[in-house]
Amino acid sequence: MQPIAHPKVTPAKNEPGRVTRPFNFSAGPATMPLAVLQRAAAEMCNWHDANGKPSGMGVMEMSHRGKAFGSIVQHAEASLRRLLLVPEEFHILFMQGGGLAQNAIVPLNLCGPAPGKPAVDFVLTGSWSQKSWQEAAKYSAPHIAASAQESAFHDIPDPATWQLSAGARYVHICSNETIHGVEFQSLPDLRALGSEAPLVVDFSSHVASRPVDWSRVGLAFAGAQKNLGPAGLTLVVVRDDLLGAALDICPSAFNFKNIAANASMFNTPPTYGIYMAGLVFDWLEQQGGIVAIEARNIEKAALLYQAIDASDLYFNPVNPGCRSRMNVPFFLREPALESAFLQGAEQAGLLQLKGHKSVGGLRASIYNAMPLEGVQALVAFMRSFERTRA
Repeated sequence: MQPIAHPKVTPAKNEPGRVTRPFNFSAGPATMPLAVLQRAAAEMCNWHDANGKPSGMGVMEMSHRGKAFGSIVQHAEASLRRLLLVPEEFHILFMQGGGLAQNAIVPLNLCGPAPGKPAVDFVLTGSWSQKSWQEAAKYSAPHIAASAQESAFHDIPDPATWQLSAGARYVHICSNETIHGVEFQSLPDLRALGSEAPLVVDFSSHVASRPVDWSRVGLAFAGAQKNLGPAGLTLVVVRDDLLGAALDICPSAFNFKNIAANASMFNTPPTYGIYMAGLVFDWLEQQGGIVAIEARNIEKAALLYQAIDASDLYFNPVNPGCRSRMNVPFFLREPALESAFLQGAEQAGLLQLKGHKSVGGLRASIYNAMPLEGVQALVAFMRSFERTRA
């Protein structure tokens, strides 16, 4: 598919220092590039096509089967395929329901059509892979091939130790755990482990932050609200040979084969989310693409982790070999200071740093759209806070 030329996202004048906006460290829905928000605001009531011609409609008003929206979705798909180097044998699907719904939709699509509940392998590395395993029990016989629960999900089990099932329909991993802050630095090679099962990857919280080795993947899915766009859009990238294996009870609107055959138009897709994601893809390409954004993410994460590790007040319990570049949980050695930290951070324009309720502490999510200046501001505040409490 040839990419459709759309007008570039023009960087906002205050982007370098973001002086008029606070830095939002929310885990999702998360901060978005300011240039994207401004472009969307400018087109809210009147979308312009690739030639700058006004449509007279906002994207939310368009028919999803009309020519105008057709160009938007084709552009988004082509841009994403180019950015992530998605091979032609994979279908890019735009769906609804979020990553959480895919915990049911994936087994509904991969566990049929033969009767019974087939085996599915799960590697548990945190809250999200646990949710996937629990949901899949409704449609399959899930088997825990490995678990990091004994380490309080501060590590990732070595793939060499995984106990994979013979004949499993697929092997599921969450490649970045948003809550616990662990990330696979490379995807496992299941064939090297003796398994012919396809690898299913929940890459919701680091999609488009680093390259993907598609030779090791059968299916990957992501909610958009962390790195791709607004909540409501879900991305599924599925290999062609995995279509057509749905359970009979799989709803037709969730059947990957139907969605692929209809270019994500089997039912009305999340049109505005697709439009916004397309703008984000434009922005990513203008940043230099995935290789460039990964280098920036490495720099941001290194700066924050170095500040934590050098501190007497803060600590991160995750094994350094599998620390997330996107979600950095950290804790105070004096937990009673957390409220003062959060209050001071908010006054300094550093928002949404409270840790997830299930683990407590603090968390900074530093997705693609978080500029280096935001992490620098956070580190400066952390050091100032520690000095005043010494």
